[in-house]
Amino acid sequence: MPSHKKIDLSKIRTYSFNERATKSGVESFAKVPSSDWHIDDYLNGLPKSLKAIELLGLIEDIRKAQANNKAIILMMGAHSIKVGLSPIIIDLLNCGFISHLALNGAGIIHDYEFAFHGRSSEEVAETIESGMFGMVKETPEFLNSAIAKAPPEAGLGESAGNAFLNGQAIHIDYSIAAAAVRNQIPLTVHISIGADTVIQHPSFDAAKWGKLSGNDFLILAESCKNLNDGGVVINVGSAVVLPEVFLKALNVARNIYGNIANFSAANLDMIQHYRPLTNVVSRPTLAGGKRYTITGHFEIIIPLIAWALKEKV
Repeated sequence: MPSHKKIDLSKIRTYSFNERATKSGVESFAKVPSSDWHIDDYLNGLPKSLKAIELLGLIEDIRKAQANNKAIILMMGAHSIKVGLSPIIIDLLNCGFISHLALNGAGIIHDYEFAFHGRSSEEVAETIESGMFGMVKETPEFLNSAIAKAPPEAGLGESAGNAFLNGQAIHIDYSIAAAAVRNQIPLTVHISIGADTVIQHPSFDAAKWGKLSGNDFLILAESCKNLNDGGVVINVGSAVVLPEVFLKALNVARNIYGNIANFSAANLDMIQHYRPLTNVVSRPTLAGGKRYTITGHFEIIIPLIAWALKEKV
């Protein structure tokens, strides 16, 4: 005799498959692609599941925001520029799919180097041991001079963009800052004192950079007002700085203008970090809105979204 009693499975109760709720069916399966597909065919051919649904939702929300003249705020870490997305971002600026572009300090540095020299991004491991990381002379000389000459009431992003347009940039068509200024779209640059390479040089004026970046914070806060009821904010590749800045900018806008809710918030990155998830996607939409977290390399995701948006233009 066994020492312990076993449950009797002959007493199990069952019910018909037709009575069971299900979460997936063949009607939601992916469609086999054809050689003559357009981007909308591809999107409609995705399985109606999980992140494919989120991707479609985000694209549709951006389309609606543009049609209804609502804010489309794109916040980008510098790596987005380093991997070659500038032509895509510039085209989105030209087409009206970005109403406000926010960068960190490194973003404007890489934008300068691509515009004036056609290349950027040094090998840190090769220069950090000798103390030569960030020690090229042209980048800080140009940027620190441009900011020093800017009026104190100006924004950092606009000042840099104007300097690029007025300089001898041989690749000016690849400058995000120049494109934003040409299109009269707010470009704000949110620096972190000590984190950007231009700060290592004697020409750096912390007070002036801080003042102009502070002005940019106020511009971003003003842009947040138009997120209400249908706007979109997207964070691409900024793990800490821009999510922190955005949360405070939104808070200031709500303090002054009242309720700002029912907008879409998205984070696109290869890793879903805590700050973007919390400060861009979760907390700002507690009073209502849509949340999107799409994980992947943005050098693939952003061109795909841009292609989808332009299909309907």
